[in-house]
Amino acid sequence: MSTPCRRRLIRDFRHLSSDPPAGISGAPCPENIMVWNAVIFGPADTPFEDGTFKLVLTFEESYPNKPPHVKFLSRMFHPNVYGTGELCLDILQNRWSPTYDVSAILTSIQSLLHDPNPNSPANAEAAALYRDNMKEYVRRVKLTVEESWLDPQEEASAKEDTQESAAPAAVASA
Repeated sequence: MSTPCRRRLIRDFRHLSSDPPAGISGAPCPENIMVWNAVIFGPADTPFEDGTFKLVLTFEESYPNKPPHVKFLSRMFHPNVYGTGELCLDILQNRWSPTYDVSAILTSIQSLLHDPNPNSPANAEAAALYRDNMKEYVRRVKLTVEESWLDPQEEASAKEDTQESAAPAAVASA
């Protein structure tokens, strides 16, 4: 069924495919144009450099009048990303405009990786480290960059291995 939302998403996909911003890719799921998978590569000269961060964008029929729900699937350590992967980004909330398309949304998210806003934190710990202890902030971000290289199954396996190797150390120190 063709609706204004779906026609707009097709137009957004054509635009993103024909003129993709550097370090960004995205496409609708083959079975559902209302759900998109995207990847943002960490911007150069930032702690996120070399990361491949996966996201999902979920649209409602009210798009483009209302923004999509955007969530990182990759674990993120960032002042403006909640532990759930959801973002605190003004254009996805109170500054939304129907003129924004998927390309603009993903570009804004990539820009947020480059320039965090610690004054509007979704992750208080990341914001505090960003302001007060940049060395530790960068170390924590680099861990998420390394995790971003794994596919979700490898990531789950790596977390299990980490937990298993941490358990004997905890028992030994008890």
